[in-house]
Amino acid sequence: MNISVILCTYNRCQLFTKALDSLAAQSLPCPDEWEVLVVDNNSDDQTRAVAEEYSRRSPGRFRYLFEPQPGKSHALNAGIREGRGEILAFIDDDVIAEPTWLQNLTRNLHGPEWAGAGGPILPEQSFSPPPWLAVNDLRSFAPLAFLDFGPQSGPLPEPPFGTNMAFRRETFKKCGGGRTDLGPRPNSMTRGEDTEFGARVLAAGLLLRYEPSARVFHRVSELRLQKRNFLDWWFDKGHSDLRKFGIPGGVKWSLGGIPLYLVRRTVVWTIHSFVALEPSRRFYCRTLVRWLVGQIVKSFRHSKSRRLAGAS
Repeated sequence: MNISVILCTYNRCQLFTKALDSLAAQSLPCPDEWEVLVVDNNSDDQTRAVAEEYSRRSPGRFRYLFEPQPGKSHALNAGIREGRGEILAFIDDDVIAEPTWLQNLTRNLHGPEWAGAGGPILPEQSFSPPPWLAVNDLRSFAPLAFLDFGPQSGPLPEPPFGTNMAFRRETFKKCGGGRTDLGPRPNSMTRGEDTEFGARVLAAGLLLRYEPSARVFHRVSELRLQKRNFLDWWFDKGHSDLRKFGIPGGVKWSLGGIPLYLVRRTVVWTIHSFVALEPSRRFYCRTLVRWLVGQIVKSFRHSKSRRLAGAS
């Protein structure tokens, strides 16, 4: 077995069949040397029955794995352990992959030059951005997990997203697995488990490759395309960014454990959110405020827990 595709899912039995259908349609030169491992992260719907039906239809191609510990990072780590391939590809349960996705994503990972690869994550064809979304700034689409670095292949300038990425198995041996204090889990939508791992790989001096022809198309639900979802996502991102990377070194001034530069930036972007002329620009400033507030809250909680630990 050369390639394992790892798809983690939770209570989406009606949705992830489209993703599985697109994986069943993948075209590779050696059809017997790859598998799809569906990791069920403690679902209580019909996920197991659906996944096992695909296993019966295509024995040897689809496998089912139950991971009882809630949290996407636990599911990802289980997939990394149990996947049989020397190359591990990752895809989400709400995307559709083009038939050549897997071949194009992994074709340069059979040698030692590249530790991993990522490809574009594009909206489904019916997607229409709302007027309050700044379409000329790729960061505005971050809560929708879109990614597109253009038509040219080459080194990735930043970590890929977990919706469309692959790594050589030895990369996990060198850099470890996913951090279980990050990633969606019950009562928390803190994310960043994928990009934190990619940042670790890059920090180790390993190379990641961008493959523009390895495309997947991401479903955007009506619930996801709401202002409240965007604001909550940016708050959680600020929270997880501080958890991942900590407070930058050299910070001289703080109040209650909160770096004053975060307060200053929050004030500045709050003012911009009121005075910007374009609605999309005003909303973008609001998302930055929420991102900074997420860092402020995390800083305060971290400082409080340290004070309580010191007092005891």
